[in-house]
Amino acid sequence: MNNNMSTIEKKKDELVSIIKMNQAIEWIRMLSTKLNPTFILGIFIIYGLGQGFSGSLFRVVVDYYWKDVQLLQPSSLQFYLSLFFIPWILKPLWGILTDAFPIRGFHRRPYFIISGLIGTISAFVLAFSPHLRVAPALVCFVGVSASLAIADVTIDACIARSSIVVREVASDLQTLCGLCSSVGALVGFLLSGFFVHHLGPQRSLSLLALSPAFTTVLGFVIYEHRTSGHHDEKKQVVERVGVTIRSMYQTIMYPQVWKPSLYMFLSLALNVSTHEGHFYWYTDSKAGPAFSQEFVGVIYAIGAVASIMGVIIYQKALKDYPFRKLLFYAQLLYALSGVVDLFFVLRWNLIIGIPDYFFVVIEETATRITGKLRWMPMMVLSTQLCPLGIEGTFFALLMCIDSIGALLSKMGGGVLLRILHITRTDFGNLWLAVLVRGMLRFATLALIFLVPKAGQHEGLLPSQHLEENLSDDNTDEETLELVPIKGGT
Repeated sequence: MNNNMSTIEKKKDELVSIIKMNQAIEWIRMLSTKLNPTFILGIFIIYGLGQGFSGSLFRVVVDYYWKDVQLLQPSSLQFYLSLFFIPWILKPLWGILTDAFPIRGFHRRPYFIISGLIGTISAFVLAFSPHLRVAPALVCFVGVSASLAIADVTIDACIARSSIVVREVASDLQTLCGLCSSVGALVGFLLSGFFVHHLGPQRSLSLLALSPAFTTVLGFVIYEHRTSGHHDEKKQVVERVGVTIRSMYQTIMYPQVWKPSLYMFLSLALNVSTHEGHFYWYTDSKAGPAFSQEFVGVIYAIGAVASIMGVIIYQKALKDYPFRKLLFYAQLLYALSGVVDLFFVLRWNLIIGIPDYFFVVIEETATRITGKLRWMPMMVLSTQLCPLGIEGTFFALLMCIDSIGALLSKMGGGVLLRILHITRTDFGNLWLAVLVRGMLRFATLALIFLVPKAGQHEGLLPSQHLEENLSDDNTDEETLELVPIKGGT
């Protein structure tokens, strides 16, 4: 009898898993039907393989490279890592280049190819150049970061336009991006510790060439019309750039735009990063828990699973809540998760009998879920702030503002680590750095009035401004099909 019951339960579980898999396939099919299938393919490559897989490798392998190969102090490493945000700060420039400066009649394909080649070459130089000094290594890392940023601009433009044209899929697109990046990060984190242990930090950097290589392939296969040249094409390009800059300025001056943009910037800038201090402490055999290379990768992999959980929670339960209400509670939970971090650094978990290996799982899970619940609505909000006609460049501007906030977060964390004298071997004040970081997270709650009360599917820009930009938008020059399609191409 018990065997029959267990067999029935197993069949039920299998049936449920099949139904869920079919739902996921139907969901992807729905997005591919309403939008261009090549756009969906681009999301899988850029977000899944690029930001997810390569981003996770960047986080683990690069930390070990600077720590064990270049022998840097955590505060210095924190400053160097902030330089990797420079290509992301330049995203408006990449947006203007891809929108206004076609190469041989193509707006998108050449920039995918260029970004892929830059990233591939930079990764191989890092991996196979022995005795590479700090400055050339920084240049190569910035090259890998630039490769990801340039490819990301085109996909972000597609997401912004699709979110405006088909508003009902705006949250679905952000869910797809979040799932792709989280699943890619999960795979990358699981493999990163293994590769660092068996190949070493430097040789493991060759894996960073995988994403740029696929980006290069994407540049050859993605569907795009070739525009015909005109004798006054240069003049038209200059005029187009001028109109774009003026439209960006007019849009950012609306209170409906600059207020939430300011909130997103400050929420990132005030969230000072002490990650490098934590990483050195994680691996220290005297002051810290002395986690192995493989287990560090497992910790981050658990964080990737938690990020997936955060995306699913947002998609299933929170995507219909107003922006202000959702962001307030998400920021509150994110600040509370920092308290768990403080408990771990002070080793209070050992006092109450919780082992380090178990407690770090609790800490990483809480931080990643709440961080994703905080990030998803901010991305949806960014897409709703973009006017048609300049959505690609304007979304790149908003992401540039966010990148500046992230850069200040890294630099602020580096200053904090240096002021508190946290080094490769001295972690006595690490708890104080975590405490300051937690207080700043709570302080961000006072800025929630800058976020609109509107729902996540409502338009935020004045209708008059949307009509003006739409009338100026030359649809014949839009090279990548981003609007709903019917039938085959």
